[in-house]
Amino acid sequence: MLRRFSISLEENLLETFDGYIKSHKYNNRSEAIRDLIRKSFVKKEWEADNMVMGVITLVYDHHQHQLQEKVTEVQHDYHHHIVSTTHVHMDHHNCLEVIIVRGNAVEVQDLADRLISLRGVRDGNLAMSSTGKSLH
Repeated sequence: MLRRFSISLEENLLETFDGYIKSHKYNNRSEAIRDLIRKSFVKKEWEADNMVMGVITLVYDHHQHQLQEKVTEVQHDYHHHIVSTTHVHMDHHNCLEVIIVRGNAVEVQDLADRLISLRGVRDGNLAMSSTGKSLH
Protein backbone atom coordinates (compact mmCIF):
# COMPACT_ATOMS: atom_id res chain seq x y z
CA MET A 1 0.00 0.00 0.00
CA LEU A 2 1.31 3.42 -0.91
CA ARG A 3 0.91 6.38 1.40
CA ARG A 4 1.30 10.01 0.49
CA PHE A 5 3.16 12.57 2.53
CA SER A 6 4.58 15.96 1.73
CA ILE A 7 7.96 17.48 2.41
CA SER A 8 9.30 21.00 2.25
CA LEU A 9 12.68 21.79 0.73
CA GLU A 10 14.68 24.93 0.14
CA GLU A 11 14.41 26.04 -3.47
CA ASN A 12 18.11 25.44 -4.23
CA LEU A 13 17.96 21.94 -2.77
CA LEU A 14 14.83 21.13 -4.79
CA GLU A 15 16.48 22.39 -7.99
CA THR A 16 19.53 20.23 -7.29
CA PHE A 17 17.28 17.25 -6.56
CA ASP A 18 15.34 17.79 -9.79
CA GLY A 19 18.66 17.80 -11.66
CA TYR A 20 19.52 14.50 -9.96
CA ILE A 21 16.15 13.07 -11.01
CA LYS A 22 16.71 14.11 -14.61
CA SER A 23 20.31 12.86 -14.81
CA HIS A 24 19.35 9.48 -13.30
CA LYS A 25 16.29 9.14 -15.58
CA TYR A 26 13.66 8.90 -12.85
CA ASN A 27 10.06 9.41 -13.95
CA ASN A 28 9.17 11.41 -10.88
CA ARG A 29 10.33 12.62 -7.47
CA SER A 30 8.61 9.77 -5.60
CA GLU A 31 10.66 7.10 -7.37
CA ALA A 32 13.89 8.96 -6.64
CA ILE A 33 13.02 9.46 -2.97
CA ARG A 34 12.09 5.77 -2.57
CA ASP A 35 15.45 4.71 -4.04
CA LEU A 36 17.40 7.11 -1.84
CA ILE A 37 15.59 5.85 1.25
CA ARG A 38 16.26 2.22 0.30
CA LYS A 39 19.95 2.96 -0.32
CA SER A 40 20.14 4.54 3.10
CA PHE A 41 18.72 1.40 4.74
CA VAL A 42 21.04 -0.89 2.74
CA LYS A 43 23.94 1.24 3.98
CA LYS A 44 22.69 0.78 7.55
CA GLU A 45 22.65 -3.01 7.05
CA TRP A 46 26.28 -2.85 5.97
CA GLU A 47 27.19 -0.64 8.92
CA ALA A 48 25.46 -3.09 11.29
CA ASP A 49 27.53 -5.97 9.84
CA ASN A 50 24.40 -7.82 8.70
CA MET A 51 24.35 -10.55 6.05
CA VAL A 52 24.79 -8.76 2.73
CA MET A 53 25.70 -9.32 -0.90
CA GLY A 54 27.93 -7.37 -3.19
CA VAL A 55 29.86 -7.29 -6.43
CA ILE A 56 33.59 -6.68 -6.48
CA THR A 57 35.02 -5.51 -9.80
CA LEU A 58 38.73 -5.48 -10.51
CA VAL A 59 40.66 -4.25 -13.54
CA TYR A 60 44.26 -5.33 -13.58
CA ASP A 61 47.27 -5.99 -15.77
CA HIS A 62 47.67 -9.74 -15.94
CA HIS A 63 51.37 -9.24 -16.78
CA GLN A 64 51.96 -7.87 -13.26
CA HIS A 65 54.28 -10.36 -11.60
CA GLN A 66 52.28 -12.98 -9.63
CA LEU A 67 49.15 -10.80 -9.47
CA GLN A 68 46.83 -13.49 -10.85
CA GLU A 69 48.17 -15.93 -8.25
CA LYS A 70 47.61 -13.38 -5.46
CA VAL A 71 44.05 -12.68 -6.65
CA THR A 72 43.35 -16.42 -6.66
CA GLU A 73 44.97 -16.88 -3.23
CA VAL A 74 42.85 -14.14 -1.64
CA GLN A 75 39.72 -15.62 -3.21
CA HIS A 76 40.60 -19.04 -1.79
CA ASP A 77 41.07 -17.46 1.65
CA TYR A 78 37.49 -16.17 1.38
CA HIS A 79 36.00 -19.05 -0.64
CA HIS A 80 32.98 -19.29 1.67
CA HIS A 81 32.01 -15.72 0.69
CA ILE A 82 32.37 -16.09 -3.06
CA VAL A 83 29.24 -17.03 -4.99
CA SER A 84 30.56 -16.61 -8.53
CA THR A 85 33.50 -15.18 -10.45
CA THR A 86 33.76 -14.07 -14.07
CA HIS A 87 37.07 -13.28 -15.73
CA VAL A 88 37.13 -11.26 -18.96
CA HIS A 89 40.15 -10.45 -21.14
CA MET A 90 39.75 -6.77 -22.00
CA ASP A 91 42.79 -6.56 -24.26
CA HIS A 92 46.32 -8.00 -24.44
CA HIS A 93 47.28 -6.63 -21.01
CA ASN A 94 44.11 -5.94 -19.04
CA CYS A 95 41.61 -8.23 -17.38
CA LEU A 96 38.27 -7.54 -15.72
CA GLU A 97 37.27 -9.78 -12.84
CA VAL A 98 33.74 -9.64 -11.45
CA ILE A 99 33.20 -11.41 -8.14
CA ILE A 100 29.76 -11.87 -6.58
CA VAL A 101 30.10 -12.13 -2.81
CA ARG A 102 27.90 -12.87 0.20
CA GLY A 103 28.51 -12.74 3.94
CA ASN A 104 28.77 -10.44 6.91
CA ALA A 105 29.44 -6.91 5.77
CA VAL A 106 32.77 -6.53 7.57
CA GLU A 107 34.16 -9.73 6.06
CA VAL A 108 32.93 -8.86 2.56
CA GLN A 109 34.46 -5.38 2.87
CA ASP A 110 37.72 -6.95 4.06
CA LEU A 111 37.78 -9.26 1.05
CA ALA A 112 37.18 -6.33 -1.31
CA ASP A 113 39.88 -4.24 0.38
CA ARG A 114 42.42 -7.05 0.13
CA LEU A 115 41.74 -7.55 -3.57
CA ILE A 116 41.55 -3.89 -4.54
CA SER A 117 44.79 -3.05 -2.71
CA LEU A 118 46.88 -5.68 -4.53
CA ARG A 119 49.75 -4.20 -6.50
CA GLY A 120 48.80 -4.11 -10.17
CA VAL A 121 45.07 -3.64 -9.67
CA ARG A 122 44.31 -0.54 -11.73
CA ASP A 123 40.74 -0.08 -10.62
CA GLY A 124 38.53 -1.77 -8.08
CA ASN A 125 35.10 -1.27 -6.63
CA LEU A 126 32.66 -2.91 -4.24
CA ALA A 127 28.98 -2.40 -5.04
CA MET A 128 27.03 -3.21 -1.89
CA SER A 129 23.54 -4.62 -1.71
CA SER A 130 21.32 -6.68 0.53
CA THR A 131 18.09 -8.58 0.45
CA GLY A 132 16.38 -5.50 1.80
CA LYS A 133 14.44 -7.53 4.38
CA SER A 134 14.34 -4.48 6.62
CA LEU A 135 12.58 -2.52 3.87
CA HIS A 136 9.33 -4.51 3.86
